[in-house]
Amino acid sequence: MKLYHESHGCSLAVDIVARELELPLELVWVDMSRKVLPDGSDLHRVNAKGQVPTLEYADGEYLTEGLAIMQYLADQRPESGLNGKAGDVERYRILEWMSFIASDLHKAGFMPLFKKITPEKSRQIALDHIHGRLQWLDDHLADHDYLVGSRFTIADAHCYAIVIWTKRHNIDTAAWPHLEAYMTRIASRPSVRAAVGAQLVQEAHEAAARGL
Repeated sequence: MKLYHESHGCSLAVDIVARELELPLELVWVDMSRKVLPDGSDLHRVNAKGQVPTLEYADGEYLTEGLAIMQYLADQRPESGLNGKAGDVERYRILEWMSFIASDLHKAGFMPLFKKITPEKSRQIALDHIHGRLQWLDDHLADHDYLVGSRFTIADAHCYAIVIWTKRHNIDTAAWPHLEAYMTRIASRPSVRAAVGAQLVQEAHEAAARGL
């Protein structure tokens, strides 16, 4: 299978999950600023929405949306427990967290900061929103090592990939020590180190291509 991926994008979560499950994915790095694939073709050829992550099955079919992709991958290794068991409350708690991360933290929080056209007043509103959501996460993590139960799930991969954007936007997380400890704990996992390492290599390639 192929994962259409963006350096430092939310698709990092999918790569982490695949590595946790030891499911090999061919990474196809996309230039999201131009919506261009490595061969020069249009990203819309594989995802009409022009987004990543996109998963390409061996038969040439595509699956879009990170939440769906992570659930699909985890269900290929149900014994891993990364997505809980069908019918168990734990599974729906995981989905509950992922919905919050995707909509409330990613789209409503960080996304306005990535857009150059966002007015300064709207940026401050987004920052205030992010601070409130991170405080809420910190409160939850005061007595939880992971988002759901006592072990790593796809929700944690998702959360890490989004919260790490605090570094890109110079958001000081010192006010949320439980969240900082959580991020350090997740970052120490071999799957996360490998996925982040792959991003750093790609980032270096991109910088070299730009002559930086």
